[in-house]
Amino acid sequence: MSGSASALKYYFGKELAVRLSEEISVLEPDFPSQHFIQEVQSRVDGLELKARVAVIAEQLRRTLPKDYSAAVRLLLKLLGPENESEQGMFTNGYFLMPVAYFVERYGLDHFELSMHAIYEITKRHTSEYAIRPYLTAYPQQSLNKLQQWAKDDNSHVRRLVSEGTRPRLPWAKRMPVILGDPNIHLSLLDVLLDDSSFYVRKSVANHLNDLSKDYPDITLDWLAARIRPNENPADSTKTGTGKEKNSLWVARHALRTLIKSGDPGASRWLASVSGE
Repeated sequence: MSGSASALKYYFGKELAVRLSEEISVLEPDFPSQHFIQEVQSRVDGLELKARVAVIAEQLRRTLPKDYSAAVRLLLKLLGPENESEQGMFTNGYFLMPVAYFVERYGLDHFELSMHAIYEITKRHTSEYAIRPYLTAYPQQSLNKLQQWAKDDNSHVRRLVSEGTRPRLPWAKRMPVILGDPNIHLSLLDVLLDDSSFYVRKSVANHLNDLSKDYPDITLDWLAARIRPNENPADSTKTGTGKEKNSLWVARHALRTLIKSGDPGASRWLASVSGE
């Protein structure tokens, strides 16, 4: 599959419809494969990638069992093995985009089952978009799940805690902070700041950068409370090792917008912790 978005979008048409129908038919022999493929193929012409994904999800809704619970349980059987690496979530998991959108679009009345689906999908593809309507509709229940997932053994699940709650997630509708409180976000990120996975830490840095655009003082104060200034700039270990070095990397990337805008407090604090 081509890596370019313009070429990739064509995968979300007949090619993916055939793949999905073949896999579903093994589990559901009465699945109307030909009708499903024809409907998808006829409706995606002239559409861009996200709209094509929506078409496939909508057609799945029309052709799978009417009961959402039965339909999702069937779709979960298509997920395949978990992604053991921190790469390929999009390239190898593209075929799951309509499944994730199915949960995003049609599952809000089934919180527990849908959150289970989100949990399983993100270990193979990503649920960073699928989870956002649930954060809006069920903020406290979703937060309870996220607090558990922040300590999950799977790095993709931990990353979802950060990435799925980003207020300014790229290619997604901007979302206000959970329950109107940026400290709720920071409490989730607190567990992940020193995460063993770079994949997770990068998401944390991007999330903090999002927060810094609307809550610069709160974000900087939160970082300052967790990363101590370098008291000996001449020390050859000033860049730190292990968790210290990881946290400093997160801080640099988290404050990149404030630094670029010339925020004196951010620049001064970052210089103090990095020994620059």
